[in-house]
Amino acid sequence: MSTQPTRYLTPQQYLEIERAAEFRSEYFNGVMYNMSGGSWRHDRITGDVFRLLGQQLRGRECSVVSSSFRLQVSPDGIYTYPDITVFCGPPKFADRHTDMITDATLIVEVLSTSTENYDRGFKFEQYRRLASLSEYLLISQDRVHIEHYARQADRSWLMRETSARDAVIVLDSIDCTLPVAEAYERVNFEAEG
Repeated sequence: MSTQPTRYLTPQQYLEIERAAEFRSEYFNGVMYNMSGGSWRHDRITGDVFRLLGQQLRGRECSVVSSSFRLQVSPDGIYTYPDITVFCGPPKFADRHTDMITDATLIVEVLSTSTENYDRGFKFEQYRRLASLSEYLLISQDRVHIEHYARQADRSWLMRETSARDAVIVLDSIDCTLPVAEAYERVNFEAEG
């Protein structure tokens, strides 16, 4: 997320501007923030994880959507575009436009230098407000490393992390697995510097 705010807007004003805009922006507390561009690694990792989850979810009640789909955490909270969102059951749209959901079971963010602290801190704090959210994945694009946060029965969060290529992340909330090697399959850290 860019640190250059525009002007104070209501959520309705933000949505009106955003729906007509050429470039996407996130929204929090009256301010729109331009989103930064991606990278080669970010795109490859996101694409592979999206494909892996999509294949496992075929024919099931959960759906996976990409970062082109907006998530409304709450009417007065953050409006954002997670890299990958999985929701289960029929989509819960925020309004008649069907371009923004209000629930997520799993959110995946691929970390970049400019967004890592935001994704790990403030953004995750906001995501935890979603009663539907059960799991959150943070995937590094600079090295093999995945952090997996799972909501516990007492509403606390348990974090597990791995840097092992042969590890498999078990996503209980959607009954899927994520082999770490497959998430990084098309990333060559040595050749790409």
